[in-house]
Order: sequence, then C-alpha cells, then structure tokens
Amino acid sequence: MRIYLIGYMGCGKSTLGKKLAQKLEMQFIDMDCFIEERNYKSIAQIFEGYGEETFRKKEQKALKELSEFTNVVIATGGGAPVFFDNIEVMNQTGITIFIDVTTEELVKR
Repeated sequence: MRIYLIGYMGCGKSTLGKKLAQKLEMQFIDMDCFIEERNYKSIAQIFEGYGEETFRKKEQKALKELSEFTNVVIATGGGAPVFFDNIEVMNQTGITIFIDVTTEELVKR
C-alpha cells in the first residue's frame, strides 16, 4: 500500500505523515528529503543552481521511483501534484489524501 499526502507548503504533510505511518506500521518518506539525499543538494540549491524545470523533473523521477515502494506514507512537495502526470501516478499507484487547512492557519505556520 502507498499513501500520498498532498497539500500546500506548511499544511502539515510531514507531521501528519509521520503519525499516520507510525499508526499503520508503515515507512514514512518525505519526498523533498528523498530528492535532497539523491542529489546531495538542498531543494533551494537545486532551484538556484538549475532552475525550477530541472527540479520538477527530479521530483517527477523521485515520484516514479517511490511509486514502486510498498507499505509507505509519502509526503509530497507542495507543487508535486500539479506538474507533469504526477497526480495521475499518485492516483494510479496508491491512495492520495489532500491535507486542507485554512489560509489563516497557513499564515500562522
């Protein structure tokens, strides 16, 4: 089973994902951390050095790799669902959950 958590930056995907993974006895993966580990650079460094298009391609590649993992909860990057066929990959290979919080709550965070 794969569970993808999507939502705006700061909505709590990683926090909720860790708790959900623990409760379901599954592995938790933060997709941004996964990308950073694979590229030996922070997300900011990838954006600054190579631009958004290159980052989004790396993100797409990471998602396709993660879509083959099993028993995992994946917190995606905030923009991941809107580029390429990413949302289709998520919907076809697992359960996609949108974490929705109010604008006021996002501003607080």
